[in-house]
Amino acid sequence: MLASQRQERILATVRAHGAARVADLVVALDVSDMTVRRDIAELARAGLVRRVHGGAVAPDLPARSTDEPGFEAKRTWSSVEKTAVARAALADVEPGQSLAVSAGTTTWLLATMIAAEPALRPLTVVTNGLRVADALHGVEDVDVVLTGGSRTPSDALVGPVADATLRDLRVDRTFLGVHGLDADGPTTPNLAEAATDRALLRCAAAGTVLADHTKWGVVGLARICAWDDVDTVVVDDDLDADARRHLAAAAGRLVLASPAPGDPQ
Repeated sequence: MLASQRQERILATVRAHGAARVADLVVALDVSDMTVRRDIAELARAGLVRRVHGGAVAPDLPARSTDEPGFEAKRTWSSVEKTAVARAALADVEPGQSLAVSAGTTTWLLATMIAAEPALRPLTVVTNGLRVADALHGVEDVDVVLTGGSRTPSDALVGPVADATLRDLRVDRTFLGVHGLDADGPTTPNLAEAATDRALLRCAAAGTVLADHTKWGVVGLARICAWDDVDTVVVDDDLDADARRHLAAAAGRLVLASPAPGDPQ
C-alpha cells in the first residue's frame, strides 16, 4: 500500500470516528508503529488531523490541557520510542549514585532496566512513582525511598507531603517523565504534580527530562520548568528537525535515542 493510500484510510477513520489509535491502525494497515506515526505526522502538517498521545483526532476537536490518562493506558503508547529513550538515559546512571526518578511510563521503563543491571549498583532511588518503586522493590543493593503524598490517576504521589520530603534531600540526578513539551518547557495536566516535579528537579545536581517525540506540542495545564532549568533532554530520533534545533539550543544537552532491533512494539 502506498503512503498516500494509507493516509487516506487514516483520514477516513478520523473523519468517521473523530479519532484513530496508532495501535488499531498498525493492525488495520499491517504496517509498523513508526510508519503509522509518520503518516499521521504528514496529515498533521497538512492540517487534516491533530496528533495526540497514541494517535490522531479531528483538527477541530479542542486540546484539553487537563486530560490525565492512567498509567495502563499510557504504557501502550509509543512503546518502542519510550524503550529507546529509557535505554539512552540509562547511560547516565553510575554505581554509588543517588537518583530521583519521577512517576511515568518512560521512567518506569528506566527503573526496570536499572533493576536488570547489577553492574549499576549500589544505588539509592528516591521516587514519587508507585510503579517505579514496584519495579525496584526487593532489588539487591538498591535502596528505594518513596516520597509519600496524594495519588494521581497516573500513579504519581504529589502534593505537600511529597514536596516536604524532597525539600531536604539532595541527589545526583533527577530523571523526569513529562506529559508534554513545547518551546517554553515541559508541562503536566496536574497542578500538584507540577509542583512536585519542580521539587524533584530542585533536589538534584542535574536534571534529565525523558520524553518520546509525540509529546512535542502537547501542552498540559501547568508548566513544570523552563528549559534552562534542565541539564539534559532525552527524546527519540523521530523528533522533527525544528524541535531538535530548539531543544539543542534551549536545554543543556539533547540526546537523540534510536530504537534497537527487538524492542517491544
